[in-house]
Amino acid sequence: QQMHFQEICVRRLGSGFEITCMSWDPTSSDAGARIAIGTRDKIVQVLVLNTNSQLQAVFSVRLDNTVPKSVAFADDRGVYAFGLYDGNFIKLNGDDGTVVKEYTCKSVIGHAAVNQKRGVFVVDNAADGFTLYRLDGNEEPVRTFVTAPPSVSVPKQVAFGEEGRLIVGGSDNGSVYVFERKTGKLLDTLRHSNGGLVQTIAVGIEFLPRIRY
Repeated sequence: QQMHFQEICVRRLGSGFEITCMSWDPTSSDAGARIAIGTRDKIVQVLVLNTNSQLQAVFSVRLDNTVPKSVAFADDRGVYAFGLYDGNFIKLNGDDGTVVKEYTCKSVIGHAAVNQKRGVFVVDNAADGFTLYRLDGNEEPVRTFVTAPPSVSVPKQVAFGEEGRLIVGGSDNGSVYVFERKTGKLLDTLRHSNGGLVQTIAVGIEFLPRIRY
């Protein structure tokens, strides 16, 4: 039997600008799922999808100079936003969207991923690979996971694997890079194709046995 997704809710957000990023809160309660959304016009907003499948606004804020490229929820219900062009890392209060913390990373941000357990985040730096920072630190990076120099400047997704022990990211040369987070060592290069963009990746539990140490 063929399965189909059923639309349960649809809503136009703000002025209808491009949605650049989206995330959901895994700690959401039974009262509803919290969803964070960033848009091209520098807006970050949080909504709750309630038990009646209706979206309710929690807050909506316009960032001063930052186009959000990635958003993620913090353990304390706050929201992290990562700036595409200015490389800003911003933490927003989860109730009203006020800025709790802000600093500028050493690069633009093509994509970002957060690992709360390890207290770190990693970004696609769009120059020489992926750069790791501490959530409670400053603009000084922990380390950079160096890849082949990009031939085109496009965002490439990066993710944590194996409970934060691995850094996995795409490329513009058909490869997926797998690094050890703690040492920065390149563990594997997975060949997706002989060339071309690998902009979107996902890491799941079935990925783990494939890693060669």
